[in-house]
Amino acid sequence: MILPPVKTAKAVNLGVILLLELGVLGSAWYWGYTHGGTGGLLIGVFGAGALGWLWGLFGSPRARFKVRGAARVAFEVLWFGAGALALYAAGAHTWAVAFAVVCVISKTLAHIWDQ
Repeated sequence: MILPPVKTAKAVNLGVILLLELGVLGSAWYWGYTHGGTGGLLIGVFGAGALGWLWGLFGSPRARFKVRGAARVAFEVLWFGAGALALYAAGAHTWAVAFAVVCVISKTLAHIWDQ
């Protein structure tokens, strides 16, 4: 079965959003890793864990505390922004900008398509 182009684009966008969510966690870990030593690695693990915990509470489809409207937008800007800032702080400036741009495009499409 061949999906229509819009359905395919929507499915691809959901996949991109999932990768972005994982990217936020990975960027927090990478930021800690670049600070070197065991302390930096632990900071990265705890940072990724804290962000994952926040996503579970407020951002995931099964979130304990559902946020909607402007509060949802604010949460996602802060959450995905934390990923971009972590990459920037780790010295991966080009990756940080690319991550932020992909986040803006993908989340804008998700809003337009009611995803």
